[in-house]
Amino acid sequence: SLARMSASALGMAFAACASLDSGRRREPKSVAAIITWYIPGSHADVLIGKILEGWKQDGGLGPDLKLASMYIDQFPKADLARKLSKKYGVPIFDTIEEALTVGTQGIPVDAVISVGEHGDYPWNEKDQHLYPRRRFWKEITDTFEKYGRVVPVFNDKHFGPEWDDVVWMYERGKEMNIPMMAGSSQPLSFRTPNVTVPMGCEIEAAVGVGYSGLDIYGFHTLEVFQAFVERRSGAETGVKWVQWFGPDKMWDVVDSGVVRRDLLEAALEVIPKDERRHTFRELRETVGDSVGLFLFEYNDGLLGAVFMLARHAVRIGLAVQVRGQSKPVATFTHERVKPRHPHFAYLLKAIEQMVHTGAPAYPVERTYLTSGILDRVLTSRFEGGKRLDTPELAIPYTPVDYPWAPLPKL
Repeated sequence: SLARMSASALGMAFAACASLDSGRRREPKSVAAIITWYIPGSHADVLIGKILEGWKQDGGLGPDLKLASMYIDQFPKADLARKLSKKYGVPIFDTIEEALTVGTQGIPVDAVISVGEHGDYPWNEKDQHLYPRRRFWKEITDTFEKYGRVVPVFNDKHFGPEWDDVVWMYERGKEMNIPMMAGSSQPLSFRTPNVTVPMGCEIEAAVGVGYSGLDIYGFHTLEVFQAFVERRSGAETGVKWVQWFGPDKMWDVVDSGVVRRDLLEAALEVIPKDERRHTFRELRETVGDSVGLFLFEYNDGLLGAVFMLARHAVRIGLAVQVRGQSKPVATFTHERVKPRHPHFAYLLKAIEQMVHTGAPAYPVERTYLTSGILDRVLTSRFEGGKRLDTPELAIPYTPVDYPWAPLPKL
């Protein structure tokens, strides 16, 4: 499968990152990292580790960033933070304020990366993992306010995860004029086929498929879906309603023609056979707590459909029907482990761009919207599949044509 490439082929992908730096190294900007926990393979490892140890985390060329400080919320047995702190001389502070000030009476760092993902934290009744992202954001912004300086902030994955926290974090950032980004690495990851849809095209229908847990991977799947459909004509105007359909009801939505079966089949078919475990027919007999349909309608009338298929798809895929094209645009995104989760290098490139320019590489509103869709759908699920009107998700923004990871040639 193309999803399993040799280390040498993957190295070509990293060369794309390195080539952007070749011959024009800039003075590194300093970053404070605010982290839940830092263990091998965690988001902290594959983001912050690239600042410390290079794009491939092998001591080679890396971003024009330097790590000034860390705050670590939890120290499990497999902790890497203390080891790397000693190796690279990066201090770990007891509070977020101290990490941002690096123990001074000001804010000397140029940016903050907040990685509120992974760790021993509770779950709520909607099966949302209650990471302390709002607490991190509050303490970061309180420190900005106290010392009278604002710097760019990246928030890993979705805001919140609960809607009240999502709104508070976004509005707090806007009120303080913070250059901010958030979201998933998956919209920037490798794609097979290596395709997108034209900016300003007319999209007639779109169907996405995802897997794993509804909270953790529902977000990744929605981010990939939104990265495609936001490119439609008229830009983004938000979502008017959402609804959850469990495994006992979601096929009725397909059979009735509300969701196009051909697009669902195209989204599944593009995933290599060794990366999916069931045919379309077998999927119809699938049951499970993490199987269901996120259905939602945008304010311009486009219907969004994301099928979460737990362990059955094993990749994030989608199919988009563009008006005037005979076949849908279909692709899936890669989640490669070696070397050191390379798609996170492309996410870090986007963060690096914001840190050096002071402007987000792409709109944070994409993640504001996907965070809201996810919370509202999980609320619908908790309320028995009730359709929820969502005037609060009338979130307009204009997308940008930001690149994703190039697929290396074999």
